[in-house]
Amino acid sequence: MQTHPTDLLTDTEIQIGWHGVAIAFSIMIVWAASLLFLLSIKVEALGFLEIVFALCIQTFFYTGLFITAHDAMHQVVCPSHPKLNHTIGKVALFLYAFLPYHQLLKQHWYHHLYPASDKDPDFHDGRNVSLLSWYARFMLRYWGWGNSIAVTVCYHSMHHLLHISHANLVLFWVFPSILSSFQLFYFGTFLPHRELSEGYSNIFRSHSIYRPFWLSLLTCYHFGYHCEHHQYPELPWWMLPAIASRHNENQLNFGAKNDLD
Repeated sequence: MQTHPTDLLTDTEIQIGWHGVAIAFSIMIVWAASLLFLLSIKVEALGFLEIVFALCIQTFFYTGLFITAHDAMHQVVCPSHPKLNHTIGKVALFLYAFLPYHQLLKQHWYHHLYPASDKDPDFHDGRNVSLLSWYARFMLRYWGWGNSIAVTVCYHSMHHLLHISHANLVLFWVFPSILSSFQLFYFGTFLPHRELSEGYSNIFRSHSIYRPFWLSLLTCYHFGYHCEHHQYPELPWWMLPAIASRHNENQLNFGAKNDLD
């Protein structure tokens, strides 16, 4: 039998309450403040390392926007207020790249129902299994003409109406969103769901990758703990380290087939 999260976490720990909302708004506010600041500075006054650092910071918070929307899809941003929960998810995806929330919500649940299979919209097609070809297929599935038009209109509006330079827009608005899409794909889909030489060992057809806390956070908001996420989708991203450590202590095996018989 699968172990329920209440067997591993105390009642207090699994009470999300308003913490999810506070964390979601914190990510969105810091992303917006950082973006406004970076779009207003003179790029030519920055050194190369300063630009790289700013680009990495903004990429990290772009990824946070998508992770916030992802948690909203699982209704763990604000479980007690579904309408608010999904509104936050919609706003986060709109800020991220004008993405349609309900369309991604449906696709994401297919991913959880049929992980790493031909019914999984995030999985490769059996031919394009390399990193870049899988990423290209992944992006084409979720990116459409509507997104391209919205981004183009927004870009030129900010440049011509707000007089933000092309350099600022490309470095701190365009590049971070593209880099975060690759970050999300690489650490949240490719690494955990690619089939290793020994095959899959659990019903989630996934692998967890254990890193130090700070590195786990920086790589993809703890989604290296991917088996934990699939087994306990009712837990938000910021609770995954706790469940992962308890899994290690209890040597649980994420729904291996011989435990479900």
